[in-house]
Amino acid sequence: MDAYFRPIVLTDVAQPASAMPLAGGWGWFSHIEVLARGTPPMVLPAADAPKEVLETLTAARPPIAGLTFDRPRIMGIVNVTPDSFSDGGQHFAEDAALRGAQAMRTADILDIGGESTRPGAQQVPEEEEVRRTAPVIAALKQGGIAQPISIDTRKAAVAAEALAAGASLVNDVSGFTFDATLAPLCAAKGAPVCVMHAQGDPETMQSNPRYDNVLLDVYDHLAARIAALEALGIPKSRFIVDPGIGFGKTLEHNLALLARLSLFHALGVPLLLGASRKKFIGTIGGAEDARARMPGSIAVALAALKHGTQIVRVHDVAETAQAIALWRAAVAGEVHG
Repeated sequence: MDAYFRPIVLTDVAQPASAMPLAGGWGWFSHIEVLARGTPPMVLPAADAPKEVLETLTAARPPIAGLTFDRPRIMGIVNVTPDSFSDGGQHFAEDAALRGAQAMRTADILDIGGESTRPGAQQVPEEEEVRRTAPVIAALKQGGIAQPISIDTRKAAVAAEALAAGASLVNDVSGFTFDATLAPLCAAKGAPVCVMHAQGDPETMQSNPRYDNVLLDVYDHLAARIAALEALGIPKSRFIVDPGIGFGKTLEHNLALLARLSLFHALGVPLLLGASRKKFIGTIGGAEDARARMPGSIAVALAALKHGTQIVRVHDVAETAQAIALWRAAVAGEVHG
């Protein structure tokens, strides 16, 4: 029977001497929840966990695209699309996309996407996706933007043009299962990758998603994808993982993942959460309009930081940055630089 080890993350200023640091970040843990299929969870002192598990959980994550993970990082969303679920059309024109990106000055990384992956969205031809994204990336780099840029795509041709234009990271919502040539491209270019879990494709993923155990199923899938991509030449130091909130998941699935998000630290790579403005936030928070979900999105982002999540992917960058600064100050009792 396979066991899964989830650190129970704390951020309190009163830290016992026996506490262990989580992934070189702001959290720590002294106990671990042991999970297994078909058996009730158990809570054990962290010192009772296998040595290799503790080594993975406590090791600082190496920098990616120049970003360290000793503090929370914000990925700002710039969708160069006419039909994304929340900001479709807002950044569709190139000049609007540039203005939107420039306004996200407090983001640590910008994620440029040219294909909507909202539920029911249809595939965009790669030539059109390149036309939407590569010129924006090139213009941002030529304009002296300081942040690294991520290309949000499932397609190798799109990623190749984006990397040539100045992108630093490839963020694939399919977990590098859609285009078999994308991972080898990233390996050859030395590009870091964000591997997301999704059940099904955007056109059908919300029709009837089912899992035996959503938390452990998603974990196993991501572990398998990391192993497969490592075999293709991408070193583990270049991985980020994303459990894929809302991608083939019901409200109950999303909440099960959020409640035990810290399990994914056992994969040994930085963790990204992309929950901004998603439907479950509107359902719980009573906000039908996606653009009215900023308060709920910030609440979920801060809850993710409580689990030690290194990156939050958001639409409302300035508001999230302010919330994180206050959360960190209130938790630590001092202002961080």
